[in-house]
Amino acid sequence: MGRFAPTSLDLDGKVILVTGGTGSFGRRFIETVLSRANPRKLIVYSRDELKQSEMQIDLAEKAETFGPEKLSAMRFFLGDVRDRERCALAFRGVDIVIHAAALKQVPAAEYNPSECIHTNIMGAENVVRACLANQVKQVVALSTDKACNPINLYGATKLASDKTFVAANNLSGDIGTRFSVVRYGNVVGSRGSVIPFFQRLIQRGAAELPITDPRMTRFLITLEEGVDFVLSSLAEMHGGEIFVPKIPSMKITDIAATLAPGLSTKVVGIRPGEKLHEMMISADDARNTVDLGDRYAIEPAFVEYTREPLTGGRIADDFSYASDTNHDWLDGPGLLRMLEEGRPRERRRRADD
Repeated sequence: MGRFAPTSLDLDGKVILVTGGTGSFGRRFIETVLSRANPRKLIVYSRDELKQSEMQIDLAEKAETFGPEKLSAMRFFLGDVRDRERCALAFRGVDIVIHAAALKQVPAAEYNPSECIHTNIMGAENVVRACLANQVKQVVALSTDKACNPINLYGATKLASDKTFVAANNLSGDIGTRFSVVRYGNVVGSRGSVIPFFQRLIQRGAAELPITDPRMTRFLITLEEGVDFVLSSLAEMHGGEIFVPKIPSMKITDIAATLAPGLSTKVVGIRPGEKLHEMMISADDARNTVDLGDRYAIEPAFVEYTREPLTGGRIADDFSYASDTNHDWLDGPGLLRMLEEGRPRERRRRADD
């Protein structure tokens, strides 16, 4: 288990639902929970029947890894977070909801704003209502560094989603449902990120790699670290926090040089809605932020429910957490280690045999 793995989290006997459960995060989350716990039910809620079918086949092939008895806990519900009635039905009897469903591609969101708004904002509202109606105990919503000081529509919709989940704690009353958010940077090797894009070009024999801007920096985290961060935040949450991991940054030029040493690069310009550097905590959030050691937590500004503050050190009022001013930088060997750690477990084992 990695550096963010929870030290005290009991998922045995729990009913857990993951929206967007067939995505990269959802698949790794499901496998991690199956390998570490014995949930009563583990529900995948998503809208793509093909991906659900493929996921069922994939899990069946790994039955020996998890144990056939654990796979009996799996449930696959077709549904969209944009469908309020379907959410309300699917969330019955659920103890924990992990909200990972979202439209995430920045250019697609810029070109199709209404679709992004319907899924990321109105979908978040539907998830909140379904959780309250069914008295779900804990809810963790996945966010992104692009939600901090957003300049693109995707980031703006995720900021609205974050606000929706944080404020939902004020609506839970005697139901007691608690909502929190996790916010982290680019997932190494995930679909749509720059690393697999570069790798595809390299495999096709490209003579050069396109660089949007040589000054660009990004936060990087492995998929496994992201799953562990969500699980550990689930264990630590009091309700209303936005948890932010302490993770390294890397320059886009260094990523290219690591993946293809000696290959030339070509500056092609920043895409619409893209930032030079990403930020996860702004100076305006600093006054409400605490340092928890391996992570920061932005505590809610408005609290109208019973909540104990997190125990952590206060940070300076002018503090900000951005990829270009980060104190933790990743070098080439470090990136290669992250890529190795980010590979699916069965592929890692096969390579070691």
